[in-house]
Amino acid sequence: MTARNRGPQGRGVIVLAGEDSNDCRIVAEIIKQHHPDLSNARLVEISDKTRLKTATGPELAARVRTIVGKAKGRALRAKGPLVGLVIHEDLDGYTDAEYTRIRANVAGALSRESPCNSALALAAWESEAWLLLFPDAFPAVRPKWKIPAQLQGRDTGTIKSPKEDLKRKLGSPAFRECDGPKVAEQARSLGLLASGPTGTNRSYKDFVHELGQWSEASASNPGRR
Repeated sequence: MTARNRGPQGRGVIVLAGEDSNDCRIVAEIIKQHHPDLSNARLVEISDKTRLKTATGPELAARVRTIVGKAKGRALRAKGPLVGLVIHEDLDGYTDAEYTRIRANVAGALSRESPCNSALALAAWESEAWLLLFPDAFPAVRPKWKIPAQLQGRDTGTIKSPKEDLKRKLGSPAFRECDGPKVAEQARSLGLLASGPTGTNRSYKDFVHELGQWSEASASNPGRR
């Protein structure tokens, strides 16, 4: 998406909007890895139940503007200009033609309405599918956890409800949603996010690509476009 910034000078704020804190924290680890200069920006969260994937046209634009307004308010409370906005939403679907259509629609609206760097974390099927791309992170959280061979090295964007697969197949203790951020944190600290995924997921690749398009200059110097 287009990299823009219109705020005053000062340490910038990146706002992550999503309906679930666990998902937001997973995405936050990816942002920390792939943002060009996070040391000069603060990463904060807002909770938002707004669904974008089902909206189109003026309704979609209005919903995005609502999130942008909340993000601006959160940045104001954090005492810094809004330099980045990331919106997370689970697709609850595969990386197929419908994914392509929805992503183009929502990402386009976000790019048009956002006053700053922006990225869409539209996770297919859900954010747990992104975690499956880094199987070595799981035993770093729980030594007995091991991703089954049939879930490794594949296109995780074609797995329906990977969260349920993790709960059933990972081992003891059973995987919980709150374990997701811990897995993501280990994936980053172990260098797995940097070295790249084991397997593929177009929705993960699209998100990382958008983060890579962010302007380092505008994040480091909030007054610059």
